[in-house]
Amino acid sequence: MKFPEYRWRFFLAALIFLPLCAWADDWQPTQLMQLLAQKKSGRATFVEKKTIAMLDQPLVSSGNLAFTAPDKLEKITLTPRRESLALDGNMLTIERQGKRPMTVRVEEYPEAAAFIEGIRGTLAGDLSALEKFYTLTLTGAAGKWRLKLIPKEEKMSSIFSSIEIAGVNAEVKTITLEQRDGDRSEMLITPVE
Repeated sequence: MKFPEYRWRFFLAALIFLPLCAWADDWQPTQLMQLLAQKKSGRATFVEKKTIAMLDQPLVSSGNLAFTAPDKLEKITLTPRRESLALDGNMLTIERQGKRPMTVRVEEYPEAAAFIEGIRGTLAGDLSALEKFYTLTLTGAAGKWRLKLIPKEEKMSSIFSSIEIAGVNAEVKTITLEQRDGDRSEMLITPVE
């Protein structure tokens, strides 16, 4: 019995596609964290769009990001007004244009600490830090993945419903925060060499 040409193409496509599907199904948070942990530092630019129910238009800001594993993270907003957030270990320093710098211990603000650990833990590839605060759902494969973090603690989940971090290989491309009150923040990240 001879297969028509279109059936051979379908059969070959299925042979190629099925292993890719199986690989994507096997993609686990442990593998993503190992991939991310290999990147010890990085710089990027960002554009953040905050949609707030009380405002007619989204707030858009942009600036620079820097990360050095395991626990240094810096966000410098350049527009619309200059602001700097620098995290070093458990100390967060906030500098706003025209105001005195303020330094706080992150653990004094548990909800903020959980949010920070979601971002920092992902960038550092620290699965245990993430699992302390979140239930994780990973979809995709190394070439295009999406990690959803659902807060475990009631206090946190009353403020925000999820953080979704998406990327390609070891590069984080977007961070989306969904708040319980309907407000939303989406940050688009572009790595800088």
